[in-house]
Amino acid sequence: MGRRKLTIKRLESMKARQTKYSKRKVGLLKKAKELSVLCDTDLALLMFSPTGKPSLFIAHNKDLSNVLERLSKLSVEDREERRGYTMKLLKKIYANSDIDPRNFSLDRNDALKVEFLTLLLEDQLRELKQKLAEKRGILREWKNPQNVKDLAQIKIMEEHLMETTVAGAAAEI
Repeated sequence: MGRRKLTIKRLESMKARQTKYSKRKVGLLKKAKELSVLCDTDLALLMFSPTGKPSLFIAHNKDLSNVLERLSKLSVEDREERRGYTMKLLKKIYANSDIDPRNFSLDRNDALKVEFLTLLLEDQLRELKQKLAEKRGILREWKNPQNVKDLAQIKIMEEHLMETTVAGAAAEI
């Protein structure tokens, strides 16, 4: 029987949109997983359903913060170069297909979702920076044990040592 070519345009019915999203999401997640395994790439895929529910896929069971940290380490010039390349590629794809890029523009709700996600990620980044500063402080005290003045600092250092030892032993297994 074969498949017929679908014209790509926004579905008007909310129910049809949600059904199509649910079916295609599974295929898209499968392709993302295959890409991450085959090419050994760090991949983060964030999708919002038509009802606004987010779905997040991160390759290789990595933490989102690790993927975002790699992105944040890119210079502004590198990010702009990648953005330009992506835009050029999308224009080429649109030129060779029936897809109308205006059907995929951000509306007000999408812009609010992006803004909310940005704030959420900034909060997570701030928390991670705070944890990193705490760990650096602990390591600094290990380098200069003569600067340790009270028992609480020694207890913190001991707990850190125990965590490190347990994590190291688990990594060896």
